[in-house]
Amino acid sequence: MTDNGLILRQVEKGLILKQVEKRIKKKQIVHPFDLKIQPGEVVALCGGNGAGKSTILRMIVGILKPTAGVIELNGLNLKEHRVEYLAQVGYMPDHFQFSGGLTAKETLAFYAALRDQPAAVVDRALQAVGLYEVRDKRPTQFSKGMQQRLLFAQAILADPALVVLDEPTNGLDPYWMDAFVDLVRELKEAGRSVIFSTHQLQVAEAVADRAIFLREGQVVQSGTMEQYREWYGPLGLHGAFSELFSRPRKTDGHIPPDSRPHGQSQPPLQENEPNVKVWIKGRPGD
Repeated sequence: MTDNGLILRQVEKGLILKQVEKRIKKKQIVHPFDLKIQPGEVVALCGGNGAGKSTILRMIVGILKPTAGVIELNGLNLKEHRVEYLAQVGYMPDHFQFSGGLTAKETLAFYAALRDQPAAVVDRALQAVGLYEVRDKRPTQFSKGMQQRLLFAQAILADPALVVLDEPTNGLDPYWMDAFVDLVRELKEAGRSVIFSTHQLQVAEAVADRAIFLREGQVVQSGTMEQYREWYGPLGLHGAFSELFSRPRKTDGHIPPDSRPHGQSQPPLQENEPNVKVWIKGRPGD
C-alpha cells in the first residue's frame, strides 16, 4: 500500500509459465504446462526427440506464440511487454546457420550492437568460451563444438536475466562439456535464471537444480536432483530415464514397485498433469 492509498502489484521475480500450451491445427504439441524458475536457478528439460522441449523454449523466447497461457519474466508479460521482456533474455538455438562473410568477432559485434552493448563485451565473451585466439576466423570454418561455443557467447553478451539454451552441449568434446558446466554455474552464482534442453543427462545432473522429463508434450516427471537420487538411488536421472522411456508404458502411470531401488520411495509421475570463467556484469574482476 502506498501513501496515496493505491495498492501496487508485487512483482514476482524470475520466469513464470502459467498453463502454457501449443497446438498446431488439431495436434497438441505441448499440453498445459506450468513452470517457475527463480533467479539463480537452473532447470533442465529432458526427454526424447519430439517431447516438446524445443517448442517450450521457443515459446519462452517469443519465437513461437503459445496457443494459450501466460509467460512472464520479472513481472513483464511477454504478450503485453514484448520488447522489454525480450531485452532480458539471451537465447542459444539448437540449429543456426552462420553468415559466411563474417568472422567470429564480427558476428558477436553484430549481436552486441543489436543489444546496445559496448564493443568491449565481444572480446570478453570470446575469451570466456575459449575462442579469442580464433576470433578472426569465420564460424563456417569452425567445428560443430566451436560453433556451439560461439552461440553460447552470443546468448550471454547482454548479461540477460534469463538464459535459454537449446541442446547447448551438442558437438562439445569432454573438456568443453565440463567448461559448459562451469559457465552455467557462473551464471547461477550471479543470480541469472537458466533453462536448457539436453540429451546429456550427466550434464543435467552436474549443473541443474531441477530436471523435467517430457514425453509427447506432457510432463511425466519433475523434481530436484536430490529427489531423483531419493527415487532412483545412485542412478539418478539415468534411472529415471530408463524407467520412464525404456520400459513399456504402464496404464496406471506408476513405476512397478519391484523395479525401484530397494528402499526408495515412489516418485510422483505426472503423466496426466497439464574451469572457465564467464564475464557477467557486476561480478568481481570486471
